[in-house]
This record gives sequence, structure tokens and C-alpha cells, in this order.
Amino acid sequence: MSTTDAGDPSAADIAKGFADGREESLAEAYRRWSGLVYTLALRSVNDRGDAEEITQQVFVSAWRGRTGFDPETGTLGSWLVGVARHRIADHHAARTRHRRNVEAVTPAPAVSSGDEDRLVDRVVLADELNRLDDPRRTILKLAFYEDRTYSQIAEQLDLPLGTVKSHVRRGLLYLRARLKEVTGDAS
Repeated sequence: MSTTDAGDPSAADIAKGFADGREESLAEAYRRWSGLVYTLALRSVNDRGDAEEITQQVFVSAWRGRTGFDPETGTLGSWLVGVARHRIADHHAARTRHRRNVEAVTPAPAVSSGDEDRLVDRVVLADELNRLDDPRRTILKLAFYEDRTYSQIAEQLDLPLGTVKSHVRRGLLYLRARLKEVTGDAS
């Protein structure tokens, strides 16, 4: 390995050794370009811990994929920057997926602030629901407030499944007609 004036190997020698699989060249590449990779990651993700993790992933990925690097067609530093960009993009994609997953499992509030019409509808619906006779009222409350299945309701109330379904259908038709009367909705 040839050296520069300061006794350090040249970038070309590091690149050749890296491509050939020499571990000392990996260590030298890390010493020389990890700061650049870390800076790119930190500027993109804005978190030191994540930037450190990305830097480590870049060099692990680069070492495992070193057969894809050709020192004759480009510099090792540029190739590592390309690997870094891919790892940074992967990090952003993973963070976006995680955020979507969290949002998907986070329950939405039952009544959002400023949504008075919806609140009025819920009060009117609750009032009309309480006017129903049993077992229809109980069946609808179990189905829609306690999120029970028709089978669970039938078992709990010791009623045939068809009877439960009929009560739900008739109850919903009744509530729909009453809500149209109360709200004056002609649709």
C-alpha cells in the first residue's frame, strides 16, 4: 500500500484494498469517510443517535456489497455517499411507515372539538334509542355501543340469531325515519 506524505494510504489504495476485501482498508475507509457519512445523515434525520446508526449501516452495507464497487470507475468516497443516500432514504421510509402504523392504531376522538352538529346528532340518536322498547333497545346498544356481534348478542340475551338480526334491522329503519323527522332531512 503506498502512502501519502503524512504516512496515510492514498484514497486509491484504500479503494483497491476495500474492493479486494482487506479489512484494514475497511478500517481506513471508516476513519477517512465516516465523518462525511455521519454529517450527511445528521443533516437529513436531525437526530444524533439515528445518524450514528445510519453511519454504521452504511459501512456494514458497503462492506457486504463491496463486490458492487469498482475502483476503476469511481472513487470509494463517492460510492459510500451513494450507499449513505440509500440508507438515509430507508430510514425516512421506515419512520414514515412507523408513523402511519401508530396513526392507524390510535383511536380517533368520539367527538372532535367544534363539531357541534355531530354532537347534536349523537344526543338525538341516544334519545331516540332510549325510546325503543326492549329487547330492540338493548340489542342496538350492545351492537353499536359495545361493539358486539350478532352471535354474541344472541347468546347473551338467549335469543335466536335471526331474531337479533331482525331487531337490528327494524330498529335501524325506525331510527332512520325518526332522525329524518327530527332533523327535517328529506334525503
